[in-house]
Amino acid sequence: SLSAHKLHAPKGIGCLYVRQGLPYQSYIVGGGQESGRRGGTENVAYMIAFGKAAEMATASLGGEVERIRALRDRMEDGILEAIPGVTRNGAKEPRLASTSNLSFADCEAEAILLLLNREGICASSGSACTTGSMAPSHVLIAMGLSPEHAMGAVRFSLSKYTTDAEVDYLLEKLPAIIKKLRRASPKTEHPAAEAVNS
Repeated sequence: SLSAHKLHAPKGIGCLYVRQGLPYQSYIVGGGQESGRRGGTENVAYMIAFGKAAEMATASLGGEVERIRALRDRMEDGILEAIPGVTRNGAKEPRLASTSNLSFADCEAEAILLLLNREGICASSGSACTTGSMAPSHVLIAMGLSPEHAMGAVRFSLSKYTTDAEVDYLLEKLPAIIKKLRRASPKTEHPAAEAVNS
């Protein structure tokens, strides 16, 4: 399945790719739309927008992915260099060029996100489907992170619209945010936190 907004098309439309011959059972019945696979009136305008977004994404796929990957790597390297006690999650695994998941020792992700938001920086503590959950990410736990490190994990997402200046702005603001949170944290036993707090 694919959500159109991942390609900068409108939210509220997507597609499902089903291998030919694979049994398929409709989950919305009552109409003959989409060859009887999903009942309900199609949103034609969104379908056209999704198709156009897919065309545009395909046309710029090669070079754009490499540019985004380089931007992500520069962002991660800058954060790791400037802030002690940061762990890059999943770095050894094949991963999307456009996302980065970092754990900040002795900090809670929700507090980091609040202070980032005050600076006009958008990030998240997980996927959209887990928004609002106060439990650590089951994916990060399955990857071997402790619950404490998983609770300090922040996901940064980049796109073709992300600029060098925006990465520079994050690298300027984030160290002070982490320093502020660690000073307020009762967890002072972590060497990285002590180094930052001094």
